[in-house]
Amino acid sequence: MEALLSPLHQAARQYPNQIALTQTLGGVKQEIDYRTLSLRVIALGEQLTAKGLGRGDRLACIDNNSVELVMLYWACIDHQILFCPLSPRFPATQVSALIELHHLNFLWTGSAFTDLLTEIPAPSDCGGSNRVEPTPVTLDFSLISDRAPASVDYFAPANIILTSGSSGQPKAAVHSLNNHRVSAEGSRSLIALDPGDVWLLSLPLFHIGGLAIINRSALVGATVALQDRSVGLSIQISRDKITHLSLVSTQLVRLLKEDVDCLKGVKSLLLGGGAISPTLLEQLKALSVSCFTSYGMTEMASQITTGPASSDGSSGRLLPARELKIVDKKIYVRGETLFLGYLDAQGENDIREHKLLRPTDEEGWFFTKDRGYWDTEGKLHILGRIDNMFICGGENLQPEEVEAALKQHPVIEDAIIFPRPDEEFGHLPAAIVKINHSQSAMPSYEELTQFLADRVARFKRPRVYYPWPKIESTSLKVSRKRVIEEVLKKM
Repeated sequence: MEALLSPLHQAARQYPNQIALTQTLGGVKQEIDYRTLSLRVIALGEQLTAKGLGRGDRLACIDNNSVELVMLYWACIDHQILFCPLSPRFPATQVSALIELHHLNFLWTGSAFTDLLTEIPAPSDCGGSNRVEPTPVTLDFSLISDRAPASVDYFAPANIILTSGSSGQPKAAVHSLNNHRVSAEGSRSLIALDPGDVWLLSLPLFHIGGLAIINRSALVGATVALQDRSVGLSIQISRDKITHLSLVSTQLVRLLKEDVDCLKGVKSLLLGGGAISPTLLEQLKALSVSCFTSYGMTEMASQITTGPASSDGSSGRLLPARELKIVDKKIYVRGETLFLGYLDAQGENDIREHKLLRPTDEEGWFFTKDRGYWDTEGKLHILGRIDNMFICGGENLQPEEVEAALKQHPVIEDAIIFPRPDEEFGHLPAAIVKINHSQSAMPSYEELTQFLADRVARFKRPRVYYPWPKIESTSLKVSRKRVIEEVLKKM
């Protein structure tokens, strides 16, 4: 691809008066059109370069979703600075460890998190020549510039998104702007998005799903609405005329209980979080809401397959510019949305020269560590993570199958199945169950066993149920390992 303007600046030329960003603070609604946002991003880029940031530098950004964070993303795109959003829920010690591990040499925090600058411990001395102490960056986001925007290299490293770290320390996945562009175009081939549509930014920008909303919207001149946490979700959906939503099933259940009518103006709903109950699907059908489920991952810049939500638990069909093959129920992917690689800063002399590790085979296939199969209609079904599977009485037990069945229960929001040692069977399944906030007690063992009787095989049914522990999550995705560890501590 020849050098082009970023999607933001292209939108500013094509749709200058369309609203790019909207947020409500203190009851006052603020709107920024594409032309104004473009001018402010250009001015922000000038400030970044004046402070010494340039191609290949790594800017750690810590904030809740905000106008400033979105502007920083686009300013970094313009100057090939690697934008690395970190969860504001990370403790200072974890932020310090990530900064050192991934050589994040500049740091910006939103106004609510400036205390982190003094709380972050100094880098350890064990890093030797690789020791990193990030330079704090202060910026004025109100300035505008009348300079012409610079063209950008769509295939250069553009940003760093940390993986969920479900199996340990999160990895730093590096994407190009082209990865995001192709991902957005593939999504739009199934989920229509037009100028003037409004997509609620309900996912954080440190998650690939949140970044995908920003890119999808800019490519077509749609509006990104920042979530207003001072009011309920149903109120904002109606008030801000939200047309597109990304939610997990538990959020949707609460939303329908809160105000079922708020979804009447929603055109498309992208739903994650596993199997969807028939009751939920019937409610959406009555509201004429187009609901989609998807299978995606950080390394593939979000969606891989997508399709209309159905009670069969499928994740839809393959989107354009992606490839997926299944060998012995193991899922492999490749295509134009596949990331550039994991950042490997160890041993680098020049922090701006990135060493990327892209673990693919000779044919370019990336092993997802997920298990799945295609049904006769060409729809993908996800069985679960390979490293979650265990043996029970000589039989393979995939926890996600039992978890999906449990989440069909009307009072269960989430469930985790894990193995407990047993002399006779080797391992037996145990369950950790989260009930919804309207319930005071967990269903009895007898009730849950009966509930699962016609849903999963007998050997797969949990022999014991534990209540969900009270832990604070620093990630969008639940850490199975941490939840299980907290339960085991109390045994």
